[in-house]
Amino acid sequence: HIDDAFLKGIEMNSQVWMSHSDTITELPEGAICLASTADVKNAAYRFQNEETYAIQFHPEVYHSTQGTQLISNFLIDIAGFTGDWTPDAFVEETVAELKRTLGDDRVILGLSGGVDSSVAALLLHQAIGSNLHCIFVNNGLLRKNEFEEVLEQYKGFGLNVKGVDATDRFLDALAGISDPEKKRKAIGKIFVDVFDDESKEVEGAKWLAQGTIYPDVIESVSATGGPSATIKSHHNVGGLPDYMKLKVVEPLKKLFKDEVRRVGRSLNMPEDLIGRHPFPGPGLAIRILGDITAEKVSLLQEADAIFIGALKRHGLYDRVWQAGVILLPVQSVGVMGDERTYERCVALRAVESTDGMTADWVDLPYPFLQEVSNEIINRVKGVNRVVYDISSKPPATIEWE
Repeated sequence: HIDDAFLKGIEMNSQVWMSHSDTITELPEGAICLASTADVKNAAYRFQNEETYAIQFHPEVYHSTQGTQLISNFLIDIAGFTGDWTPDAFVEETVAELKRTLGDDRVILGLSGGVDSSVAALLLHQAIGSNLHCIFVNNGLLRKNEFEEVLEQYKGFGLNVKGVDATDRFLDALAGISDPEKKRKAIGKIFVDVFDDESKEVEGAKWLAQGTIYPDVIESVSATGGPSATIKSHHNVGGLPDYMKLKVVEPLKKLFKDEVRRVGRSLNMPEDLIGRHPFPGPGLAIRILGDITAEKVSLLQEADAIFIGALKRHGLYDRVWQAGVILLPVQSVGVMGDERTYERCVALRAVESTDGMTADWVDLPYPFLQEVSNEIINRVKGVNRVVYDISSKPPATIEWE
């Protein structure tokens, strides 16, 4: 039914992204099928005599080549929205709403060094000025030299930023834990404890601000209260324990990453920060498969620095949405010089995406991969094998844990 307003401008055989195990074999009474695939009989349908539509694919991801057109058809032509959202308007409305909500209250914000928390900080700074107190926590699981570099970068923002080195607290809490969900929960608990301690240092603090964005919410909880599955926990989603007397404010929780970056540009944020790759809240803990030790963290930091540095040196960094190195719980036989070795294996991961909801692995040049592999094996003691992850999301996730 290409002539239906819902499918205006959609070509026959247009590619859509499906990722589901259920299918609709029989339509409800009063419904008519609008679209099918070779495998899915009822990929889209509507109810006659009303403007109620249903689809069984994801138009919002870039793998659905005309998904934006479909969404526009529904929102603009059918639902009657105007489509006048702009980053500038979002900044103006959000700052005004934050002023109304927060008043003269003091707010603590957890900075991560990434674009999400940085944009949240600038929005809050516009709204409440010096009543914003930013805390950047070193959980011992950051990239090499990241704690010092991020604190230096924030000096030019006019923000009130305090660095807290809690490395020992995090590594102690993670000792002996291998299960990825338990690692995330342990890290989340220590983050809360650290912010609870620091909030007591800020007299009159009433709010905890976070740079939570919409994909974090979707993967952690059902966004609508419905039956969607939890894919993985995010330490900045799910509220605070009762003993922590702070309310939560999340100015970005309805935005996707590409929208956050557009808002960052509207706020005149430096381009190198806007284009910075996403980095998981739990840090390298979920890139070390198995238990966490200081020795493993140090090894991974070195390998990661080589990979990220090479991407920048070869002009490939901006082609990639997210990149990193994963330390595998695998040892393999190798030869170094004239001696047999039995050492660790690391996996390189580089993906392209627009919103993080779906992603494709990046076809990096073979000579580049060869250079990175040689440099890691020659410079990082304890690694004798490097592999490259060529899995897309879905079925894989971007992070391994």
